[in-house]
Amino acid sequence: MTIRLLIVDDDPLVRAGLTLMLGGAEDLEIVGEGADGREVPELVSRYAPDVVLMDIRMPQVDGLTATERLRAEPGAPEVVVLTTFHADEQVLRALRAGAAGFVLKDTPPAEILAAVRRVAAGDPVLSPAVTRQLMSHVAGGPERSPRAAATVRLAELADREREVAVAVGRGLANAEIAAELYMSVPTVKTHVSRVLAKLGLNNRVQIALLVHDAGLLDEDGRK
Repeated sequence: MTIRLLIVDDDPLVRAGLTLMLGGAEDLEIVGEGADGREVPELVSRYAPDVVLMDIRMPQVDGLTATERLRAEPGAPEVVVLTTFHADEQVLRALRAGAAGFVLKDTPPAEILAAVRRVAAGDPVLSPAVTRQLMSHVAGGPERSPRAAATVRLAELADREREVAVAVGRGLANAEIAAELYMSVPTVKTHVSRVLAKLGLNNRVQIALLVHDAGLLDEDGRK
């Protein structure tokens, strides 16, 4: 399968560099470029990308707003946020908006390509270590959702779904969750899908952030 990629960045040199670095991959096609978040709806409609590589800081409509608007639409492509900071609070807003993860602008080309492939396959870009770092960065800050609200949302889950959600929050992969909770990997995937549907979330990163907001990682005692 060929991954259709849309690049959105206000810096033409960055766009050119990304196109040069990623354009040679056999399984990836760069279908379009944009210079501002306001262009995203039209570009997505025109080119039907699988993944959007989105800069945060753009002059008219920033990447955060563009991500929020895009991911609110049915059948939206996945979004990978481009940033210059690995612990930027704005990145957290992007993740909560439905971005599948982020990459630093100085990330080696092979890692950016790997991130795009992972997101296209349905996996978040964030490693467990980076996820924990981001959640630690936001803890107690103004971006944090109230614990009570997160607890109410998670109360919609069945006991087994809640266990899986907490395991996702701890950064475990499906195979690790299956081994720990004594279930098959397909069953874990089913539970993760149900959690996403019940909570109205887009990806595993959002599950992890919600679990963190509810304080379940503290209760679990195995952060």
